[in-house]
Amino acid sequence: MAYRVIIVDDELLARKRIVELLGTRKEFLIEAECANGEEAIEQINTLAPDVLFLDVELKDLTGFDVLQSLSLQSIPLIVFITAYDSYAIQAFNNYALDFLLKPFKNHRFFETLDRIEERMKLNNYGTDMKQFLLDIQGNLGNPPNTMASRFPIRENNRTVFLNKDRIKYICASSYYSDIHSIEKKYTVRDSLKNLMVQLNTSNFVRIHRSTIINVDHMLELVHSDYNEMDVRMQDQELFRISKSYKKDFLKKLGLAP
Repeated sequence: MAYRVIIVDDELLARKRIVELLGTRKEFLIEAECANGEEAIEQINTLAPDVLFLDVELKDLTGFDVLQSLSLQSIPLIVFITAYDSYAIQAFNNYALDFLLKPFKNHRFFETLDRIEERMKLNNYGTDMKQFLLDIQGNLGNPPNTMASRFPIRENNRTVFLNKDRIKYICASSYYSDIHSIEKKYTVRDSLKNLMVQLNTSNFVRIHRSTIINVDHMLELVHSDYNEMDVRMQDQELFRISKSYKKDFLKKLGLAP
């Protein structure tokens, strides 16, 4: 028996790797690959796959947003894919679901496939998944966070707990990210995508593939003659707003046409 699979991840290389690994197991048939949440919702509701590999944080939506838009009559078995472990793993484990923490080893992925086959043979996962979705809709829409206003930063042999409202902007720097606070700059080995999830507040907005800003520290928008736009921060730093993020940024500010 072949299990029909949909892969949802906004990183092309991540999708390709899953496709390659699944290709070694004839029990799994890939029905679709999705690079964003909106496409995923349409494909899942249309194709009703048996298995869903779902990235927790997509460019347009979260994995939870995708789940909330699915029909309860066609819930697949879900394997979450995540580059961080800060807020959802306990919820996944409570419902005997699996998650893959990036970067995962090949043997870890194959363990997941074994678990999928075992669960499929039981043929009773649907009830659990329905209750899981109901819990997401009612309780898990916001990740639990016992330090919602503070952000932990590892610095040498200590961890600094920085108040989020002190962060002005964050800039990508090769494999690192520079977190600019009012007091100083911190450098962490993490991606802007992961940091956005960890910040978990509407004050922070991504305006470029290499820039996140705290809108509370924004001074003004600067318009050019070529329909380009920059944002000037209160400390006079100027950042370009890329076309791919412009629409969502203006929408968050209530300035979208």
